[in-house]
Amino acid sequence: METSKLRPVQDIELKKPFSVKSIIDEMRNSGGFVGRHLAEGIDILTDMMKNESCTKFLSFPAAPVATGLRGILRDLIRLKLFNVIITTCGTLDHDLARSWGKYYEGSFGLDDKKLFRKGFHRLGNVIIPREVYGPMLEKKLQPFFKKLYNEGKRELSSNELCKRLGEFVDNEHSILYWAYKNDIPMIIPGLTDGAIGSQIWLFSQTHKDFKIDLLKDEQLLSDIVFDAKSTGALMIGGGISKHHVLWWNQFREGLDYAVYITTAVEYDGSLSGALIKEAISWGKVKTKAKQVTIHGEATALLPFIIAALMDKIGI
Repeated sequence: METSKLRPVQDIELKKPFSVKSIIDEMRNSGGFVGRHLAEGIDILTDMMKNESCTKFLSFPAAPVATGLRGILRDLIRLKLFNVIITTCGTLDHDLARSWGKYYEGSFGLDDKKLFRKGFHRLGNVIIPREVYGPMLEKKLQPFFKKLYNEGKRELSSNELCKRLGEFVDNEHSILYWAYKNDIPMIIPGLTDGAIGSQIWLFSQTHKDFKIDLLKDEQLLSDIVFDAKSTGALMIGGGISKHHVLWWNQFREGLDYAVYITTAVEYDGSLSGALIKEAISWGKVKTKAKQVTIHGEATALLPFIIAALMDKIGI
């Protein structure tokens, strides 16, 4: 290896006036671990956003929607920065519950037995009143499903359901609302794994012909992927939402841009722990793709990533 072809590590200089963009620019040449990956991820997202022919996927699990990061995710959709959303059932649960009620700050160290007795759920260090979650969703959604049924709806894809929920919630703080408002497909491949799925099941007990057609979502994804000139993705967290993005993009020889944020480890062989470069071996990410895995917790990293990205693309 010839040092003349290598880039020297440079110290980060905190030059006034400070800005997120200036610090990220310094991190790009720092040579240092996750900091450099963070800067590389912002560069990749910038290139992806500037490529107008690129179909852009956003995937994330439910937990961040219980936090203030919901606002960042909502604004990415409100500003139409992404063309397709793939997430989990819990995203719908938290987005609707927070549209109709309030979650509260708590602590990881709270006594869960006491919380249970007093009628609270704990999600990390977020506290959710029990009545704001399951009972509230049942109260609101059973009449909603009845309305759909009375309109003659018997089968809906998860995307069609999300659009109707976005119209129904009519709340500008809501992720569902902005996906509906901007006609951005929102697909939930694991729709039965959460409170919304349970409410659909409950309604179906007295309306046996009311069904969710997940294959209709798959046809939509097929049409999107095969029509795309290029594709890119910001994947926040692992699991089914990350995998569904990768899975469908293998049919067009892989993503052209990929940024993955994760706290998971690689050595257990899990999909959540798998680095983006592993997906190259499956044909889910192109060999020449611009890609990076950023190890870190999304509520800490994503606000800085998006702030720097919006600065770079002029929003």
